[in-house]
Amino acid sequence: MKKLLLIKALLLTGVLVANGAQAIDISGWSGVGNSGSLGVDGVVTAPPSGDAQYGWVSTDQGVNGVGLGLGAETNGSVITSPLFSAGAGDLLEFYFNYVTSDGAGFADYGWAKLVDDANNDYALLFTARTTPGGDTVPGFGMPALNATLEPASTPIIAGGPVWAPLGSDSGACFSAGCGYTDWIKASFAIADAGQYALQIGVVNWSDSLFDSGMAFDGATIAGEDIGNGGGTPVPEPSMMLLFATGIVSLVGARLNRKKNQPLTV
Repeated sequence: MKKLLLIKALLLTGVLVANGAQAIDISGWSGVGNSGSLGVDGVVTAPPSGDAQYGWVSTDQGVNGVGLGLGAETNGSVITSPLFSAGAGDLLEFYFNYVTSDGAGFADYGWAKLVDDANNDYALLFTARTTPGGDTVPGFGMPALNATLEPASTPIIAGGPVWAPLGSDSGACFSAGCGYTDWIKASFAIADAGQYALQIGVVNWSDSLFDSGMAFDGATIAGEDIGNGGGTPVPEPSMMLLFATGIVSLVGARLNRKKNQPLTV
């Protein structure tokens, strides 16, 4: 019995530690076009947040009429988080990775922006854009950004990117400019208390060939996950370990009490 109780406690410890790697929950997000969630795949590694999965949007199977209205957008996809509450000065943080099979003069782009509870634009957080040379992030010829990016600028990691959300264009490359940025962190201090939503999108430019996509993860406001409307803080691994250690200690104390109880005849 003693061994059985200890084994159960240790197994619970293992479950708690394993759950430290979360999968992003986009079930409450709304989108148009093509989006989903995925684990490590091709050129997109596990996100720095430590999550087991990330969200994504892709121009593959995208729809017309999305984008920032710059003039030559064709088809694309957009996904929007549920509304979350933010206090004045609260920090919004998330990670993104722009992936494109397009190049040369076909300047596909991705973006993230913050909208208020009336769906009005509040802040353009970042842009990423296909370019044959120079920095992909921030996107050239696009509106100024409001978020702080780490790193601040990012040339493309060149080559035909292998990534499932690109569909049949996974591994393909049209001329110079295709590739991926790897994970970039975006941070933005919200000035005004209110309710907001995070919107992430990607669009083809000039044609609908050679698709592009955006991976994203770790969206938090003041350290709390926004995936379910800014609900519950994600427990830190150290806290889970403390909880599990406490369970083991309680089991040990119970066993010691039983051991020290006098025998009754």
